[in-house]
Amino acid sequence: MSKQLLDDERDAGELRRQAALARAIGSPFVAAVLESGAHQLARAPLTATVFARWPGDRAAAALAMRFNAALHALARRNTPARLGALYRGEHRDIDGAVGEALALHDGFIADWMQHTPQTNEVGRAAAILAALKVARTRFDLPVELLELGASAGLNLNLCRYAYEIGGVAAGDPASPVRIAPDWIGAPPPGTPVEVVAARGVDLAPLDVTDAATRERLMAFVFADQSARSRRLESALALARAWPPRVERGDAVTWLRDRLAEPAPAGRCRAVVHSMVTQYLDDAARARLDAVIAAAGAAATEDRPLVRIGFEWTEDRAAVLLRLTSYPHGGMEVLAECHPYGATITWRAPAAPSLTK
Repeated sequence: MSKQLLDDERDAGELRRQAALARAIGSPFVAAVLESGAHQLARAPLTATVFARWPGDRAAAALAMRFNAALHALARRNTPARLGALYRGEHRDIDGAVGEALALHDGFIADWMQHTPQTNEVGRAAAILAALKVARTRFDLPVELLELGASAGLNLNLCRYAYEIGGVAAGDPASPVRIAPDWIGAPPPGTPVEVVAARGVDLAPLDVTDAATRERLMAFVFADQSARSRRLESALALARAWPPRVERGDAVTWLRDRLAEPAPAGRCRAVVHSMVTQYLDDAARARLDAVIAAAGAAATEDRPLVRIGFEWTEDRAAVLLRLTSYPHGGMEVLAECHPYGATITWRAPAAPSLTK
């Protein structure tokens, strides 16, 4: 087999790998689109070149998800019309519609794939809130959120959403954003969470007032997950009324500077990141760990620090919700989660809620 054929098979294999994952998490339509793209990639030579020349780990860079979102973006524009009709369920000729889109819009897809995915999945807020509830049982204090890779900042508004998590109602019951993941295991603590400050950082923050930005976020939602689409639309509308504070910058440098600021007494700082560390190289991950550990060493009972991570394991076999608490310094795995937060398998034991 020639080197070119081997390279082509490797690139198509990444699409097939992600197709299998999409099918496993309940998105058969997305799986079929990716599989179609895998065996028709040669019809889009610019896009094929993006795959072939990608300098790093294709899976960690989510190339298949960029490809899928580009096709979804075209379909939402009804461009070409045959692709739009496929996504609306008006026919089932996946190969025909995807092949035509690849041939006619190769440049658009290749350009789209150059940009880092910006999903800002609000479904993950349920897991983050559950971790904050555990932290509240350790430190009976209000929270200051510091989110890394905050994108449009939608999860900085997490206390403005309504939740049903493990039979525990939380958040704002009147919120238009309702999050109710499938919950397996003991319920989280019933302890209320109070967020008194929230800000985040991103290399390229998204402006929720910009229609093109909102459309890009919508394109990254799997096309066969309509409930996610509706929830994202509601979260974007809420963010326009309650704009999140997201600053532009490098996550590690920004966090170092924020944690160097004097911590107010009677407040728990919470560093939060979801699906972010996969985009950092080994050196950046090590710097992030060191920055948090240094701040943790200075934490006290009335100025505690927690770290909440919603991230893939190194082998990408599972998504784990982890909580590290300072001054105690211990890290624990609270749950195993669906990548978009649709299912949460709680590992932490049931904990009594604080009483006032």
